[in-house]
Amino acid sequence: MEYGVALVALAFLVAGALLGWLIGAYSTARRLEKEIPALREDAVKKSRQVLAGQFSEQLAPYLPDFPFNPTEVRFLGKPVDFVVFRGLDEREPTEIVFVEVKSGNAQLSPTERKIKQIIAEKKISFIEYRIPKDLTDDRKNSHQPN
Repeated sequence: MEYGVALVALAFLVAGALLGWLIGAYSTARRLEKEIPALREDAVKKSRQVLAGQFSEQLAPYLPDFPFNPTEVRFLGKPVDFVVFRGLDEREPTEIVFVEVKSGNAQLSPTERKIKQIIAEKKISFIEYRIPKDLTDDRKNSHQPN
């Protein structure tokens, strides 16, 4: 008889747990049905802001108040938007300027702040890399019949 009572109690426990899980799942589904449209709208809004920002970045050199000659500007995109070679049009470069374009309330990212600090500390160098001659020598790389 004790086994019968234990089985009934266990059955009630399992049924109660199952019922609780079903009620929780139903409640969560109803809540998500209400939240999903707002989440989608927010995602679309953020996506539009990102695209508008990227578009603005590309156009910045051609805007009336941009302080550099657009023909001396080179787009990088990441980690900074532009590098300006002042004087390049006259074949007399006088300055190199890194430009990060922001719109609205956008702030510099941690990486952009670090790059700004590196530039301010003049931790900048120039190297010349030469491709090994055996990779560029036409005689060695041409396919000649045996």
